[in-house]
Amino acid sequence: MSYLVRLERNAERDLDRLPGTVLTRVDAKLTGLKTNPRPRGAVKLHGREGLGWRIRVGDYRILYTIDEVARVVSVYRIRSRASAYHG
Repeated sequence: MSYLVRLERNAERDLDRLPGTVLTRVDAKLTGLKTNPRPRGAVKLHGREGLGWRIRVGDYRILYTIDEVARVVSVYRIRSRASAYHG
């Protein structure tokens, strides 16, 4: 059974700002979240971001939460590693 991947407004803005080569790779990861929201390399976040998960795409991070009951993956940030965890 697949998941619905939903981009929050901040994630949509982040996606629009990505360079073309990164955008292609991020899009592939987002598509993969539909079938497996915890792919190999996914890390459970701790601290302030403790409710979510992250996956790496080169120097970028996709930050998201998983609602198992509704089967929805909500992506809330797509940022460079340097800024992903700060606002």
